Amino acid sequence: MGERKPNKVTQAALLKQIIKRCSSIGKKHWYDVVDGLPLDVPKGHFPVYVGVNRSRYIVPISFLSYPEFQRLLRWSEEEYGFNHDMGLAIPCEEDVFQSLTSMLR
Repeated sequence: MGERKPNKVTQAALLKQIIKRCSSIGKKHWYDVVDGLPLDVPKGHFPVYVGVNRSRYIVPISFLSYPEFQRLLRWSEEEYGFNHDMGLAIPCEEDVFQSLTSMLR
């Protein structure tokens, strides 16, 4: 048996859910009234919070297409769920996250 291809409908739904969650992140950043997204996040990117200190990283949406990043998102969902107001938190150490994202660029 081969590895299953990701379902595009499922990926699209996940992306919409992530963007929706990211649009309501923390009140300390200035937000665009029209889009509801933080002004310091460029189009095509979204913020995530990593590690014990919840360090903020801005990552490109293209990362969502990588199986490695999708695993982090599933881990995040299992650990924290997506129904909270603390933003999209990734439950791994910062150095591991930085190492992974540097390979995805």
